[in-house]
Amino acid sequence: MANTALQPAANAVPETKRKRLLWNRILRNWQLYALISPVIAYYILFQYVPMYGIQIAFKDFIATQGIWGSPWVGFEHFDRFFNSYYFWRLIKNTLGIGLYSLAVGFPIPIILALLMNEVRAERFKKFVQTITYAPHFLSTVVVVGMMMIFLSPRYGIINHFIEMFGGQPINFMTEPSWFKSLYVLSDVWQTMGWSSIIYLAALAGIDNQLHEAARVDGATRLQRIWHINIPGIMPTIIILLILNMGSIMGIGFEKVLLMQNNLNMESSDIIATYVYRMGIQNAEYSFSAAIGLFNSVINFVLLVVVNFISKRVSETSLW
Repeated sequence: MANTALQPAANAVPETKRKRLLWNRILRNWQLYALISPVIAYYILFQYVPMYGIQIAFKDFIATQGIWGSPWVGFEHFDRFFNSYYFWRLIKNTLGIGLYSLAVGFPIPIILALLMNEVRAERFKKFVQTITYAPHFLSTVVVVGMMMIFLSPRYGIINHFIEMFGGQPINFMTEPSWFKSLYVLSDVWQTMGWSSIIYLAALAGIDNQLHEAARVDGATRLQRIWHINIPGIMPTIIILLILNMGSIMGIGFEKVLLMQNNLNMESSDIIATYVYRMGIQNAEYSFSAAIGLFNSVINFVLLVVVNFISKRVSETSLW
C-alpha cells in the first residue's frame, strides 16, 4: 500500500522537471522564438483560422443566415460534382497538366544547376544566371501577353518561321492540342532559373575533397557529376519531388484563365477555373467550396503516400 501511494508523487517529480527544463530552454532562446513568431502568427491567421469556413462545403450556404445558420446538406455537393458532366474532363486536364509539368519542369532546373556548377568562367556564369533568373520576375499577365504576341497567326515570329519553311500558320492559342505544351513550356522558361538556386546551394555544400580524390583516380567530369554531385543533392531532389507531388492537382488558375478561351476549353478547363466560375461568377459558394476541398484532400493524400514511399525506399522524407 505504501509503495502504491508513493508512486504518483514519484512520477510527478520528473514531469515537473521536464516542464521546468522546457521553459528554461524557451527563455534561453527567446530571440529565436520571437523571430519565428510572425511566421507562426501568419499561418495561424491566414491558413488555419479560415478553415472554419470549410463547413460550407457540407451546407447550403445562404449569405443572410451566415455559415452557422445555413442548413446542413451533407455530401450533396460532392455527389453533384462527381456525377456532373465536367467531372472527368476536369480531372483529366488537371492531372494531365500536373504530370506534364512534373515530368518536364522538375528535372530541367536540376540539369541547369549541374551545368552551371561546372562553368568556371565567372562572368559567363553570372550572365547565364541573370538570363535564366530574369523571367521569374515577370508577372503572369506579361508572360501570357508575350505568348500571344509571339504566337499570333498573323504577326507572331513563330508563325513567320513556319511560313519561311513552307508551313501554314498555326493559331496556337486556340488549338486544344497545343494548350498543355504551351502552358508547361512557358512555365519552365519562367521558373527554371529561379528553381535551380536551391540545387546550386546544395551543390556548393558538397565536399571539394571528393572531387579532388576522384580526379586523382582518373574520373572524368561526367563521372564526377554522376557519382558525386547527383548523390550529393539527392536528398534535396527527393524532398522537392515530394512537395511537387503534393501539389500536382493544385494548379493555379491565373495563368490558365488568361490562356483560356472558348476554343481551347476542352483542354484548358481545370478544377481551379471551374471553382472560379462556380464560386465567383455563379455565386455557388457551397458547391465551389466542396470542389476545392476535394482537390485539397487529393493533394494531401498524394503528399502522404509519396512521403511514405520515399521514407521506405530512400529513408529521406518530410517527417
